[in-house]
Amino acid sequence: MRRYLNEGIFVSHHGLILVERQSSGRMRHGLMMALDLEHYDYSAGSQTLIRATEGTILDRLPPRMRIREGAPLELPHILVLIDDPQQTVIEPLVEARKKFSRLYDTDLMFDSGHLTAWAVPDGPCEEQVISALRALANPETFRSRYGVGEDKGVLLFAMGDGNHSLATAKAIWEKIKGQVGMNHPARYALVEIENVHDHGLEFEPIHRVLFQCKESPAEALKQFFGDTVQISPIEHAAAMIEQVKHPSSPLQTIGMVTAEGYALVTFTRPTSNLPVGTLQGFLDAWLKSGSAAKIDYVHGDDVVVRLGSQLGNVGFYLPAISKHDLFKTVILDGVLPRKTFSMGEARDKRFYMEARRIA
Repeated sequence: MRRYLNEGIFVSHHGLILVERQSSGRMRHGLMMALDLEHYDYSAGSQTLIRATEGTILDRLPPRMRIREGAPLELPHILVLIDDPQQTVIEPLVEARKKFSRLYDTDLMFDSGHLTAWAVPDGPCEEQVISALRALANPETFRSRYGVGEDKGVLLFAMGDGNHSLATAKAIWEKIKGQVGMNHPARYALVEIENVHDHGLEFEPIHRVLFQCKESPAEALKQFFGDTVQISPIEHAAAMIEQVKHPSSPLQTIGMVTAEGYALVTFTRPTSNLPVGTLQGFLDAWLKSGSAAKIDYVHGDDVVVRLGSQLGNVGFYLPAISKHDLFKTVILDGVLPRKTFSMGEARDKRFYMEARRIA
């Protein structure tokens, strides 16, 4: 980082950046900005303006902190969501982007699409963004939209991707702010905000694969859930996936893949509002008992089928959550189970295109 700074590799820019991403046949838009970490708390039950949507695994922070601590730059992949159904924040900039200066326009590697960015000029455009965000954060508007009382704090920015990266930035800031003072660049973190209502934004499920299982997953499920779980064999992967994506009943249904074949797992009395939460309680207990060696969280239908069907493994295929339910669920129920959703496949993730000084 220091060598790049010394050699003048970077082109400096001050202000907001409008980002356009074409990937997987869709186009979505985002806005690069720095969020104030003083208004962010990743702990369960947080009521801050910026909030985690999934549980934060504290053991993952120390190695990330060692990387960020002392670094002169941050190069984030963090995506943060806003709930803007009237499209007042980002979309007006998209309409006006032809008048802006283009910062970059490039194809991306490995079928990841195309990325373009424009500098949002100071003045009316920037003021429009700030005014629209303030309107979304109005307490009365917030309470009316979600049907909540004064006990619920305003949620303006909800984590979409990069939860542990933002938590790392927060942890570093809390560690150093007593020495560096409140007017320091590390108080802020660079993110891309996206509107959850952007037509190009899709939520993908994150599936589970367990390795070196020492007992039958079907028997373990029955032992854990008793008569509240139903396991039904199904002929092939495509049928399993179709039934999970479009279940024939309102009961929570997930898919299971083993070397013996495929099955549908239905919970008649779920322990969580989401299938992933019901399943995760079982998986945590199963791993703790030593009945499986490890767990991995994977993207894509083909990956969970390929890995789950290997001898000794088991894959659990999960449905996607509706992006339109995200904010209300987090506001009412708190953080979701860890690894609940992903904003697209791996190739759709944010690329490390912008850097920001933090020291």
